[in-house]
Amino acid sequence: MRRLGSNKYAANRSEKSDSGGDNVKVVVRCRPINGKETGAGHRMAVLVDEMRGQIAVQRPDCNDEPPKTFTFDTVFGTESKQVDVYNLTARPIVDSVLEGYNGTIFAYGQTGTGKTFTMEGIRAVPELRGIIPNSFAHIFGHIAKAEGDTRFLVRVSYLEIYNEEVKDLLGKDQTQRLEVKERPDVGVYVKDLSAFVVNNADDMDRIMTLGHKNRSVGSTNMNEHSSRSHAIFTITIECSEKGVDGNMHVRMGKLHLVDLAGSERQTKTGATGQRLKEATKINLSLSTLGNVISALVDGKSTHVPYRNSKLTRLLQDSLGGNSKTMMCANIGPADYNYDETISTLRYANRAKNIKNKARINEDPKDALLRQFQKEIEDLKKKLAEGEEVSGSEFSGSDDDEKEGTEGGDGNEKRRKRRGSTSSSSSDSSTCSVKEKPMDKPYSCGHQTGKKKIPVEKLAEMQAKIEEERKVLEAQLDMEEEERDKARAELERRENDLLKAQQEHQALQEKLAALEKKVIVGGVDLLAKAEEQERLLEESNMELEERRKRAEKLRRELEEKEQERLDIEEKYNSLQEEAAGKTKKLKRVWTMLMAAKSEMADLQQEHQRETEGLLENIRQLSRELRLHMLIIDNFIPQEYQEMIENYVQWNEDIGEWQLKCVAYTGNNMRKQTPVPDKKEKNPFEVDLSHVYYAYTEESLHRSLMKLERPRTSRSGPKSRPKSGRKKRSPGADSVLDSLLQ
Repeated sequence: MRRLGSNKYAANRSEKSDSGGDNVKVVVRCRPINGKETGAGHRMAVLVDEMRGQIAVQRPDCNDEPPKTFTFDTVFGTESKQVDVYNLTARPIVDSVLEGYNGTIFAYGQTGTGKTFTMEGIRAVPELRGIIPNSFAHIFGHIAKAEGDTRFLVRVSYLEIYNEEVKDLLGKDQTQRLEVKERPDVGVYVKDLSAFVVNNADDMDRIMTLGHKNRSVGSTNMNEHSSRSHAIFTITIECSEKGVDGNMHVRMGKLHLVDLAGSERQTKTGATGQRLKEATKINLSLSTLGNVISALVDGKSTHVPYRNSKLTRLLQDSLGGNSKTMMCANIGPADYNYDETISTLRYANRAKNIKNKARINEDPKDALLRQFQKEIEDLKKKLAEGEEVSGSEFSGSDDDEKEGTEGGDGNEKRRKRRGSTSSSSSDSSTCSVKEKPMDKPYSCGHQTGKKKIPVEKLAEMQAKIEEERKVLEAQLDMEEEERDKARAELERRENDLLKAQQEHQALQEKLAALEKKVIVGGVDLLAKAEEQERLLEESNMELEERRKRAEKLRRELEEKEQERLDIEEKYNSLQEEAAGKTKKLKRVWTMLMAAKSEMADLQQEHQRETEGLLENIRQLSRELRLHMLIIDNFIPQEYQEMIENYVQWNEDIGEWQLKCVAYTGNNMRKQTPVPDKKEKNPFEVDLSHVYYAYTEESLHRSLMKLERPRTSRSGPKSRPKSGRKKRSPGADSVLDSLLQ
């Protein structure tokens, strides 16, 4: 297996890519016809010629019309294998990513044509794994076969674009929307997108499974498990290897694996409600992708509409930028999908002419591998040199032992020396330790004259401390104050030694954690991915042999056709010449009819796209009118003008934002203290008779309360009361206001 090339080889590849550029590689895959289509009476309308790389599509119910033929880099028929698809299409892209290039692989096509199966497949079955799982085994197989001094750092991230909103499939909050930003040194990126460091293919597979559970899927008439969002799985590979100059060189490659949602027709999918809204957003983003492809192919276009969609914004480098890109167009074989198949093939045919300028990403500014290596070197250096301790403490330990045996004279000498030490210590400046990334600053203590000690002296220091303790206990005639000071000094030194041992252990643990993140080339990482890698290798060798045989047969076929044309040009009589001319005339006539049919199909396709865009415009217009109706009825006109004066368009999130909104309303309201419920507020007023619940029962109750109170009369008995209750004028006004 090919290993990482030297820097000279990488530079040659980079110059070649920068000078000439590479076209987007386009392959087409046709899925088998399913039982549902066969049961409905549909027939095969697609003919695949893998040897010539051609796709022929026959219009249904028009057998006299010649089939439309498209030629691509590689085509796959209904019997193609997942491993063959990977080796012929994705393997060169992954190899380029391992060399430091950016790579993109994405599937495009109508809904229900097998895009997700091509990209993901069935991960539980090795033979049915798609491009993404096979790339996992390929990457770590390459790392395992690399040289021992080559180091790798592999990170993964997973996002989806659902209804033009970017979501992190690996994040904790699936409702959070992420912003798409751009920097000159980084390019287009997603802010706050989580990334995970992986050590093997199983880690990648587990992370992908976790993200796949959070992806938006739904059921339509054409696909029971239809992807309702565009998903992008990104693998970042940083490689550090020793160059010719003996220095370590870092390069970084990114692999974007994209599973697009399929274009849909409402009449076929039967989408309604939320599914219809999703289909509208999907078609808009795919339409923008088609416009970007058309603008890149058309040399006269001065503007490429990358910003019209989140999808095209994220794929900006992949389409016409710094990337090696492969597009897999998936089509269906049934005749009732003729229009969608032709549209997909035309898009793919135009994408062949997109030219990218890929270059190796050497020494990236944000390379985490370089940072990890620096931290590991610093930690190893600290472990080798030991912790910071006082130089005076260990240089004077022997003198202390000697002085301890001298009795009072030694104590007097010790007092004089400590006095001079304290005076010199007061004049010295306080020491400081520079804090390094991911390292805790070490305490300076209260001593000066620090120096490094080796780790192996820690035990020796402990033994000396114990000896000094014994000497101290033996000196019964030592003054009580001096003994206490010496005991405190020994305890402090013991604490410093204990802290040094703890910090040494913490450094070892941190070093092990950092070394675990960095993958060393040559380590056996194929324990569980060995079977998948073996399948890829065997299939690759088999494909090489088949390609050689196909190339030989193609040359022989071309020679036979050339010989046949030479024979036809030689006529023995006028009758044979007339027959030959008639045959050529029929051939030209067939080409003319095919061109006319192609023109008619283009006009119909243009009409369909126009109708689809008009329908989207009508739906957006309805939503706009609804929003305007809400605004006009709930926001006064003077406030509307004020809001319009203080709003600005945010290109990153695609929304209007109000200026200085952080300094208004609840954001600026001071937090009021919570009142004590036990303490009665003397200023509290009973307002229960003022506020009402606007229900029929409460309305009736309020009207009863507003009736005029009746007083007792001592006069003659009044006339009988009527069944109709009288209401006061106040009640009538309240009723009118509520009914209005």
